[in-house]
Amino acid sequence: MKTKTQDHVKFILSEYVEQFITLARQYDGTVHSCLELERVIDQYSAFITNEANQEVWEEIHRDESGDMNQLAADLRRHSARCVGIMEKYRALKLLGGNAEMTDYFQNIESCIEEEFGGFRLTAESKVLMIGSGAFPMTPLFIAKRTGAAVVGIDIDEEAIELGRRVVDKLGSGLPITLAKVYVENLEYTKEATHIIFSSTVESKYDLLRQLHPITNEEVVVAMRYGDRLKSLFNYPMKAVDAHKWRLAEVLLRPDHVFDIALYTKAPSGGSYDEQL
Repeated sequence: MKTKTQDHVKFILSEYVEQFITLARQYDGTVHSCLELERVIDQYSAFITNEANQEVWEEIHRDESGDMNQLAADLRRHSARCVGIMEKYRALKLLGGNAEMTDYFQNIESCIEEEFGGFRLTAESKVLMIGSGAFPMTPLFIAKRTGAAVVGIDIDEEAIELGRRVVDKLGSGLPITLAKVYVENLEYTKEATHIIFSSTVESKYDLLRQLHPITNEEVVVAMRYGDRLKSLFNYPMKAVDAHKWRLAEVLLRPDHVFDIALYTKAPSGGSYDEQL
């Protein structure tokens, strides 16, 4: 039976969906509509990291109609699109001489340093970032801090073009390459020692399955994800075939917009690994 609380939650989530749809439509390749999108994304980031809002997730699970599950899926899709657009705004502003940073980006950058937990990066590491976006924060951070070579890929041609210009401005000379290419067609995939998936890549677990036969045996995969309330802003963790991948470590970050699951290749003889 639907409760008044469910009606309230449905209203809140529906409002965010409508805002994301409207704000995405306003993007025209300039920064004219950036301030409102930044405000909404910062507000939404605070919403999903606020423990007091966990009742929202509970109400979604109490809903028997499935309406709120659909709302959650819509939020995931439309917020991911808006994050991609906000990265474009940030890139455009930087290239225009404005380097300010929103709360959302500060939240993301504060967790990059420990991305791989106990699997530390060195200057000899070869990193692949899947879903590098228009403002490649992670490749820039890694290359600057460690000297490791980083390749970032994205299916959005505009994001790659802007990302290259950002790297030229902030990291000229760093070993960073950005390309619009599918991971299975990238020769570098075989050499990568560390692979990072953006939390807004919907097909990341399908891609993880594809990666198994084309990566080396020592590769470490950092899968950014969000479960429960955070799944309203990120694609959640899924079960993996433990004959292929082993969940080596989970980095839970209550104050951050996503958590991180670290995978290594499984030894032979594994069994199917259910989602934690």
